[in-house]
Amino acid sequence: MKATIWHNPKCGTSRKTLAILENLGGVELTVVEYLKDPPSAGKLAQLYRDAGITPQKGLRLRGTDAAERGLPQADDATVLAAMAADPILIERPLVETDKGVRLCRPQDVVLEIL
Repeated sequence: MKATIWHNPKCGTSRKTLAILENLGGVELTVVEYLKDPPSAGKLAQLYRDAGITPQKGLRLRGTDAAERGLPQADDATVLAAMAADPILIERPLVETDKGVRLCRPQDVVLEIL
């Protein structure tokens, strides 16, 4: 099975999710440090659509200025553009496999798509 994790090594939940993926065995894993290599607005739109959530649900509020910028109430295109320009706004970690996409908070959610 192939899996891609959009990972922030400073995030405990992201590290725990990565550990689950690494410890399973048989997973061809791609790790994308999204703060260094952010996904495009189009890729984010696809990830959230495949996860069954809105971009607003994938918006990181804690430790960001998202609320002050009005992003929780903004339209999808505005939120996606803001995330692509400032990837700290992306809630993490996102994991994509052939079975789907999940925002893995808590980290055990990743098991749904393995």
